[in-house]
This record gives sequence, structure tokens and C-alpha cells, in this order.
Amino acid sequence: MADFNLTHSDPSTFILMGIPGLEVAHIWISIPFSMLYIIGLLGNFMVLFVVGKEQTLHKPMYLLLCMLALTDIGSSTSVMLMALCIFWFNLKGITMGGCFTQMFFIHMFPVMQSAIFVAMAFDRYVAICNPLRYATVLTKARIAKLGLVGLIRAVLIVLPMPLLLSRQPFCANHIIPHTYCEHITVVKMACVDATVNRTYGLVMAFVVSGLDLTLVVLSYSLIIRAILRISSRKAYEKALNTCTAHLCVMLTSFTLFFFSALTHRFGQHISLHVRVILANLFFLLPPILNSFIYGVKIQELRDKVVKYTCRRGLRL
Repeated sequence: MADFNLTHSDPSTFILMGIPGLEVAHIWISIPFSMLYIIGLLGNFMVLFVVGKEQTLHKPMYLLLCMLALTDIGSSTSVMLMALCIFWFNLKGITMGGCFTQMFFIHMFPVMQSAIFVAMAFDRYVAICNPLRYATVLTKARIAKLGLVGLIRAVLIVLPMPLLLSRQPFCANHIIPHTYCEHITVVKMACVDATVNRTYGLVMAFVVSGLDLTLVVLSYSLIIRAILRISSRKAYEKALNTCTAHLCVMLTSFTLFFFSALTHRFGQHISLHVRVILANLFFLLPPILNSFIYGVKIQELRDKVVKYTCRRGLRL
């Protein structure tokens, strides 16, 4: 307790409490959390490995899938490394600079992921609605540019959040009832009116997600109309399976995002420890679900994963 108070007295340090009310169970909670984290890492690294090794998978759709896997890895890692330090070693102190840095990455990766979903929807739109121009429209260079634009957009949108907060004075109580430096939680600790910070975070979250979701819905409405016109049963099923995988991943991610954002801001009637656990699951479940859905739904990727898995099993 003496160490805790000493750390707490440092005005340049925040204290991450972990899961409030369940501190005694942190070591047990870390078991399912770490298992989910490892499963997500393994699934996404497998996707990166298989696509990297197989020349036949060096196509726009799979390159975008690799970008999605990288954002999943970055998103879960930005949260879980600190959370596991709290659960395992009771290391709750984090500097203001470290807190703002973590905040940036925690919010940057989901914004980047949202842009990738839009690019994926555009990829499927061109592949199904205008297949003859697919190879010329979506080249590897254009995919790289789309990824770069998505990254720059995410940085420009998210960077003002920690920068605005870094100018705010914080009250003596530097205790954050969470496992990570979530924007709205840190905003509530400011000693002055932080309406600008609250408004910016809320508006950006819903404007970016709303705009991207609108573009995705528009693309898929055109895609579904084109699919229904396909006469070949085999081509119809292949197009439908690919689009189903994309739709499942997008719906899962957007649903979890809106649920998490609304719970943080308007879920005061929900127990604090429940909100914190749900917020962590928002970063742990998508990496698992994304790799699983694509591995099951896209036959070409599934066949290559099975090929490398079986080869590895035979060597052992």
C-alpha cells in the first residue's frame, strides 16, 4: 500500500486500477483474457504467414485482409500488454505521456480498421460488379495507397484527442478505474470544463463510423444486387461466400464499437466492473472472430491454412 500511495502522489503519474471491485480476482481474470489474446494473435499471424508465403494469395482482397490482421494485432496488444502487467505484477502506474500514447494507439487502430472495411467493400464491389476492370483498378500499388490514406486519416482524426487532453490540468485524484487509458475516462478527471474534449471524441467516433458504415452499406447494396443477377450457381456461391465473410466481420466490429462507445458514455446504470470487462472484450473478440470467419468462409484461404497446418503436423 505504501508503494501505491507513493506512486499515487506523483502528479505526473496515473494509476490504472484494472477491474474495480474485482482486484482480488485479477490473477484468475487474466487466464481467459490472456488465452483470448493469444488465440487472436495466433489466428492473425497465421493469416499473415499464409498470405505472405503463398504467391497465389498476393491479391488485393488478401492484402487488405493482412492489413486488417495487423490492425487487430495492434489493437489488442495496445490494451492487453498493460492489462496483463496489472493482473500479473500489480504494475498500475503509468506516466501521463505513456497514458496519452496508449490512448492514441487504442483509438487509432479502430479508425484505421474502419477505413480498411471501406476498402474491402470497394474491392468486392469492383470484383463482382466490374470484374473485367478489377486487375487494372485494384493494383498492388493502389492497395498500398489505400492503406496509407487510411493510416494518415486515422492519425489526423485521433491525434487531437491526446493533444487536447495534454493541455488540461488534472485533479489530485489520478486514479483511472480501468485497465487502459480510455479517452472519455481520462477526460472525466480534468479539473476544468472539458466539453471540447468530450464533444470531439463523441462526434469523431460517430461521424467516422457513420460515414464508413454508410459507404459500406452503399457498396454492398450494389454488390447484392449484382450477385442476384449471376446465373452460374458456382460463381453465385463463391461471390456470396466472400461477401458473407466481409459482412459478418464488419457487422461484428461495428456492433461492438457502437455498443462499447454507448456503454462508456451512457451506461452509468451498468456496474463499473461489467463495463470494464466489456470494454476489454471489445479489443479481444474481433481479432479472434475476424481470423475465424475468414478462415472458414473463404475456401482459398482455408485450403492454404489447412495445407500449412497439416504439413507442420506431419513434420512433428
